[in-house]
Amino acid sequence: VQLDESGGGSVQSGETLNLSCATSRDIFRIYDLGWYRQLPGKQRRELVAVSTIEGRTNYAASVRGRATISRDNTKNAVHLQMNSLKPEDTAVYYCNAYRFIQPAGETYWGKGTLVAVSS
Repeated sequence: VQLDESGGGSVQSGETLNLSCATSRDIFRIYDLGWYRQLPGKQRRELVAVSTIEGRTNYAASVRGRATISRDNTKNAVHLQMNSLKPEDTAVYYCNAYRFIQPAGETYWGKGTLVAVSS
């Protein structure tokens, strides 16, 4: 299973981040997709997820109001846009696919993309 992330890199504080995660049609159709991030020296934590069935979203408090996740049906991809970036947003961002539909529980990860926010 491939989750191909793109869009990371170095950005300035206050700028907008755009990340994309492309996958196969089967994964896109069946799995909930989302983004996690791992701050330096910290555990990986969920940022946002979007369900496959109804497109419901769930944002972490740390990014609520600054981030938007969207599913792209034409590209079998999920996009994350996050604005007003801060140095504390510096992290490795991971795309995640989680099977919520029975049999539930199967999880896949992208390789991660580093986002470095400078002040």
